[in-house]
Parts: sequence; C-alpha cells; structure tokens
Amino acid sequence: MASKEADARLAYMTKRESEIRLPRATRVKNKTPAPVQITAEQILREARERQEVETAAPKQKITDAQELGEYRLRKRKEFEDLIRRVRWNTSVWVKYATWEVSQKDFARARSVWERALEVDYRNVSIWLKYADMEMRNRFVNHARNVWDRAVSLLPRIDQLWYKYIHMEEMLGNVAGARQVLERWMKWEPDHHGWSAYIKFELRYGEIARARAVFERYTMCLPTVKSWIRFAKFEVKQGEVSKAREVYERAVEMLGEDGQNEELFVAFAEFEERICKETERARAIYKYALDHVPKAQAESLYKKFVVFEKQHGDRAGIEDVVVGKRRFEYEEEVKRNPRNYDAWFDYVRLEESVGDTERVREVYERAIANVPPADEKRFWQRYIYLWINYALYEELEAGDVERTREVYRECLKLIPHGKFSFAKIWLLAAQFEIRQQRLPAARQILGHAIGVAPKDKIFKAYIEMELQLGNIDRCRMLYEKYLQWQPASCTAWAKFAELERSLGETERARAVYELAIGQPLLDTPELLWKVYIDFEIAEGESERTRQLYERLLERTKHVKVWMSYGQFESQVAVEEETRAEEEGREMDDLMLADQSKDRVVRAREVYERAFEHMRTNAADQKEERVMLLEAWREMERGAGVNGDPGLVEKKMPRRVKRKRPITTEDGTPAGFEEYYDYIFPDEAANQPNLKILEAAYKWKRQKLTMGDEEEGQQGATGEEDKGEAGGGGFIENKAAADANDD
Repeated sequence: MASKEADARLAYMTKRESEIRLPRATRVKNKTPAPVQITAEQILREARERQEVETAAPKQKITDAQELGEYRLRKRKEFEDLIRRVRWNTSVWVKYATWEVSQKDFARARSVWERALEVDYRNVSIWLKYADMEMRNRFVNHARNVWDRAVSLLPRIDQLWYKYIHMEEMLGNVAGARQVLERWMKWEPDHHGWSAYIKFELRYGEIARARAVFERYTMCLPTVKSWIRFAKFEVKQGEVSKAREVYERAVEMLGEDGQNEELFVAFAEFEERICKETERARAIYKYALDHVPKAQAESLYKKFVVFEKQHGDRAGIEDVVVGKRRFEYEEEVKRNPRNYDAWFDYVRLEESVGDTERVREVYERAIANVPPADEKRFWQRYIYLWINYALYEELEAGDVERTREVYRECLKLIPHGKFSFAKIWLLAAQFEIRQQRLPAARQILGHAIGVAPKDKIFKAYIEMELQLGNIDRCRMLYEKYLQWQPASCTAWAKFAELERSLGETERARAVYELAIGQPLLDTPELLWKVYIDFEIAEGESERTRQLYERLLERTKHVKVWMSYGQFESQVAVEEETRAEEEGREMDDLMLADQSKDRVVRAREVYERAFEHMRTNAADQKEERVMLLEAWREMERGAGVNGDPGLVEKKMPRRVKRKRPITTEDGTPAGFEEYYDYIFPDEAANQPNLKILEAAYKWKRQKLTMGDEEEGQQGATGEEDKGEAGGGGFIENKAAADANDD
C-alpha cells in the first residue's frame, strides 16, 4: 500500500513522509520574570565580541621574472576557465581585459576585447570600455578605429556618436568631428542629434553652417518643435525678419494637420514680446482658434485671455471669454449630441451675446437631434428646445411668422399616436390669442382634441370659452370631454358646477345623476361628497337623506355613517327656515320639538351604523370606536336632548395584549404589544373577562390603599383565551386609569 502511494518526484517517499513538520512550540510553564534581565544592547555586544576575525589572504611578493610569468599564467588560466563556464557574462570579459591592461600587455587586452565583441557585438558597454581603454592609454588611432567600427555596426546608438565626436573635439580635429556628424545626419537621428550638430557649429562661430543645418533639420523632421527652435535661433542672432519668415513657412508647410497650439502660441508671443506687434499677435490668436481643433486649444484660449487682458479692451475680453465657453459647449455637444442640457446652456450663452443669427443656428442644430425612440421619457427634455425656440422668436426676435412656423413644425414632429404634449398645444393656441387670431387658436385646440385629447387641453379650452362667455361651446366641450373620459369625477363635478353657477339647478342635478350612474369612476367618493354638498347648499334635506341612503346601499364605510349622522344632527329644522323666510321670531316650543326630532333621527343613524358594524364588521374595532366617539360628541352637543350615558355604556375598554411576530421566512421573532378594545357585549360572552375585571378592581384597591410594595409587584393579569386569539393581559402601569379607553 505504501509503495502505491510513493511518488518518483518525491524520491519515492509518500506525501506524509515528505511533509515538512515544524517542531511543536513548547509552552512556557514559568512566566515570572527572571531576576537578571538581558537587554538587546547587551546581546548585540556579546555577539560582536564573540565574532571570529576574518582571515585575510596573504600578500604575495614577486621578486623575479619567473615568478611573474607563473603568476600571469595562473591568472590567465583562471580567467580562461571562468570564460569557458560563463561566456555570456560581460563583467568577466571586462575584468580579464582590465587585468591585461594592468599588466601593460595591450595586445592581449585588445585580443580579449575582440573576443568579447565576437560573443556580443551589440553590447554598448563593451564598445565604450574598449574605446575608453584605447583613449586612456593614448592609442588615438586604435580608439578612432574602435569608434568607427562601433558607429558602423550600431548607428542608432546615440551615445557612441556623442563619444566619437567628443574625442575628435578633444583632439582638436574639428573637421574630423564635422565629418562624423555628417555621417550621423545621414541616418536621420532625432531632435537631440540635430541639436548636437547645431551646437557644435555655434561653438566654433559657424552661423551660416548652423542655419544650413537648421534648414536640413526642418526638412528631415518637419515638426512644430524643429520650426520653433529654428525661429528662436534666428531671434537669438537678431534676425527678426528671418524669424517671422520661419514662423510663416512653418504655418504654410505644416498645414492644418501638423499645426497645433504650441506653434501659434510661440508665433504670437514672438510678435507680442519681440516685435511689439499686438495686432499681429491678435490676428494670429484668432486664426489659431479658427483652425486648431477645439480639443487641442485649451492652453491657446488661456493665452489669448491673458493677452486680451493685457492689451485688449472690455469688448475684446468679453469676446474671448464667450469664445472659450462656446468652445467648451461645442466639445460637449460633439461628444453627446443628445445632451439637451448642454444645448440649453449653449443657447443661453448665445442669447446673452445677442447675435440673432447665431442663436437661430444653435437652435436649429439642437432641434435636429431628435430622440432615438418614440418614448415620452426621451422627449421630455427635447420638447423644451422647441418651446424656448418659439418663445425666443416671439419675444426676443419679434418674428411672428417664424414663431408660427416653429410651433407648426414641432407639432408635426411629435408622434401624437403614441404620446403628445399638452403644453405645446396650449402654447401655440395662446400665441394665436396674443396675435388676436381667435379662430386659429380654436382650430389648434380643436385639432389637439381630435388628435391627442388630454385633460389640460380640455380644461384650458373650456376656460378660454368661459372667459369669452360662450356657454354653449363650454357645454359642448364638456360633453366631448365626458365622452372621451366618462370616469373622470373631476370633469363631472366641474360640469355640474358650471350649470350651478349659471343658476341651472335642475341641469346640475341631472349632471350629478348621470355621473353617479356611471359604471366606473376614478374617485367616486369625491363625486358623492360634491353631490351631497350641492343638495345641502340648496336646502334639500329630503334629497340629501335619499342620497345618503343610496350611498349606503353601495358602501357601508364608517365615514359615510359618520357624515350621515353629522348631517342629521346639524340639519336646519323647519321652524328656523320658516321664521327666517317670514321674518318673524321662532316659536320656542315648536323649535324644541323639532330639535328633539332632529336628535332622534341622528341617534337612529348612529344606532343603525353601530348595529351594522357590530354584526357585519366585528373585527373593525377602531372604526367602531371612531363611530362611538362621534356619536358621543353629538349627544354632548345636543344639550338637554342628548343622552351621553347611552353611548358611554357602549364604549369599549382598551387593554394591552401580546401577539407573536415572525420574520419573512416564518421564523418566530418574539412578541409585540398592541392595544385591543373589549366591548361590553363581548365581555358578556367571554367568562375569562370577568376574572380579568376582578383582578383589575383588586389592583385599583391596592393602589388606593397605598401599599407600595404590593403595588410594585403588581398583578400582570391573566391570559385571555377568548375569541380574540391573542394573549391578553392587564396593563402593568403604576397609575392605570380607571376609565382606560
């Protein structure tokens, strides 16, 4: 079994045998501090004292040529053995050659260098050290030969060229150095190589040669950097006209693709600082801002702003600031053409400038970016571009025909079959009204109702006709409104309110009857309330009672019962109405009898409501309490005719109970307390409540007797096992109210 588990990679040991097992850490039994403490400084000092002295190799003295030959033979053998092992290691070759140089055997040293180059001739450090050895020992021709071979084999290594040229200059061979530079320039080096050639000519005062090198430099590397260096060279030589010519040639030869802000900034600063030509500099800045890509002209704008602050007037400075902001907005809308907030800011900027043609151009570009899908959420910001465009044409530009055309094109563009905007219809109609073209406004609103009817459009159209006094048109519009949306309780109520305001009570009542007869309404409670308030305002008590009864046939909500009872308790009695109509004093006896009848009718409503909720909605205890409280307030407000005690007998007692709570996954999470109401009729049907009542009375007696000790212990009550299902218990409060409700 062990042989099967053995692995050849683990020297035929099992994995368990090959595991590294660390020694078990020994537990310190005695953790008390030692009597003699040892510091870290003492440990380091003892370690240094006990350190063994390194034995240095003995010095060897060579006394004759034979020993020297043996020494050289031994060292060469060591180096050759080392090279044989690590032939690719450059440091070994360098040490070998350096040792041969120390022995003044330059032929052998050259042989070692040549062998090293055979191994890796691309190693620049070997060439550098080889040539350095030749120069240090004054073998100039050998060094020149080495440099010549190096730059021939590795012409792209700038360091070799620099070293070669430096050697020739140190030897005073200027013509030879120039010849080397010419060889180098044939390889078309980078900017540093050309700069080295130019500096070389300037060191020896060859201005014409340097200018010729600059000409070749700009032809070989036609970049902004090379042209700017050429121009600065001319400025340094005092040739201002030639420097300007260089800048102009650069702008012409580089073209729009090669131009950037660096060239124009340098050109403008040359005109500003050297030539003192501010107008030329301003023209250069403006030309640059028109031709340089906006994304690359950030520093150009900053320079232009600084220039205008120094040399320009207020209008020029504002123009620059506006241009900078215009550039930012252009970049933003280019990145995202449907960024309508950026278009709003851009238009606002152009409006502040006051150029009408520019404003129109920006508006046209903005509205051309139609949302990608026919969904209203994509159009909600876009539509305001049209609105602002139309308002600008009307209010700022004063072009009425163009404003009308904007509204017309906007309404054509909107896909009214999927969605529409009531705001644009209303704005177009209001514009025509301001132009005193009422038929055109009616035509727009009528077209809107036919194509894309909306509540706002109907309301605005009706309001307009109402202000004009066209009642028949208002009725016709309300009819179309209700044909389009018969479930709108607001529309029915407004229609009835219109008829009532015109004194057409029967028409208003007919509208209300049609409304409550609809099979589907959005807010029927609002409509019933308005209808009932209408009948109350008309003084039709019997009609109001009939409405309440009809409403109770549809719903038995507690608020309906409370409203009905409140109406019966506050309705004007017949004697009050007659006395007010006849202008006489009221008969007190008749008034008392009618007031008593009014209270009786209200009490009957409350009794019906309470009996209905007791039998059909026994679980809605809070609603029953609300009903009883309203009933009690009515009885108290009735004066001598009221009987609050009748309601007090029906009032429940509020108790605190516990019920289990669970989490979303059904896990029990403890208990929570809640208040429950126990009505007298429920207490009679639950025997356990009598025990609770007795315990409650016993607790009150203990509290009144002032027995603090027993009062703190307090009876917590018995568990309620009635039909409520929860664990009921008496409140554990020191000052429980006897009439707890």
